[in-house]
Amino acid sequence: MQITLNLPDSLELTEADLRTELAVALFQQERITLGTASQLSGLHQIEFQRLIAGRGICVHYDVEDLEQDLESLRQDGW
Repeated sequence: MQITLNLPDSLELTEADLRTELAVALFQQERITLGTASQLSGLHQIEFQRLIAGRGICVHYDVEDLEQDLESLRQDGW
């Protein structure tokens, strides 16, 4: 999807800034995953996690996610 926005120059936002802010907002609303948010922002997942942590936003991770990760690790021999 492509969207064109005309923003006033006084905002002094780059395209990267806007993409990052959109990614943060959508992630915070639980509309996109961490992976999708990091891709949208153009940041590595670790960098995106640092960004949201700095803003006091928690990574959405529940017991079911933990159990899936543990099972995946077991299958990989860990």
